[in-house]
Amino acid sequence: MSFFVGVGVGSIKIASYNVASLSASIKKGFNQYVDAEDADILCLQETKVNAPLSTAVDDKVYKYRYWAIDEKKGYAGVALFSKWRPERVIYGLPGYEEKTRGRVIVAHFTSFVLVSCYVPNAGDKLKTLPERRVFNDHLEAYVRSLQKENLSVIWCGDLNVAHTADDLARPKTNERSAGFTIEERTDFSKVLSPSEDGLPGLLDTWRHLHPDTRGHYTYYSYRFKCRTNRVGWRLDYFVITPDLLEKVVSSAIRHEAWGASDHVPLVLTLKDVTLE
Repeated sequence: MSFFVGVGVGSIKIASYNVASLSASIKKGFNQYVDAEDADILCLQETKVNAPLSTAVDDKVYKYRYWAIDEKKGYAGVALFSKWRPERVIYGLPGYEEKTRGRVIVAHFTSFVLVSCYVPNAGDKLKTLPERRVFNDHLEAYVRSLQKENLSVIWCGDLNVAHTADDLARPKTNERSAGFTIEERTDFSKVLSPSEDGLPGLLDTWRHLHPDTRGHYTYYSYRFKCRTNRVGWRLDYFVITPDLLEKVVSSAIRHEAWGASDHVPLVLTLKDVTLE
């Protein structure tokens, strides 16, 4: 299997993948996906590791590897692997590190800032929705601060929200389910809208390129044969500042890579950018 699509000089691929436990995903074919995709940068969410895993990727290919490990064992966790050295790497959201160290990695490259993120779930019966909304506020404030510095931003990962009714199979029965509450959707809409002080809203790349497409999801519960029945949610995203839009070649959901997780990977291809 290969996902090579003729990426040319000056073009790069960034992959994002919620692996739902990296050690388990490796046993189910994660490494075969990584080899086939051959992304320049690979962002992982929900690694659930307590220490870096040497078997995750080939360290000769991905020389620069960064792990954000949650203090709670076997919980959350994000990682970023790159063929190119970032100028700077930050763990957690500045000013809110204690709650986000195992959920956010920020990598500054020459052409953009990459914010790789595993947004907290609102929980059973929405018990953690208030904490989720505090996270949302800090995340938006941080992205806006980068915009004020005139930096191009790519925000990616499992953002744990289906933004519209087109982004999940059964919207009517999930209006008060975690990931589709009006509160979560409104918070996401705020990032996609101009700020009160005039900063432009960001763009959901996949939806921008596929405005009327339905039935394309990134998450399928293992229960109730959801994948077979196409009962899914689009919870994973590449969101960009508008200045990067002209550089977007494609934003793709890798439906065919199902199996190593209850999510599927997604890939953003950019042209005319440099990583160092």
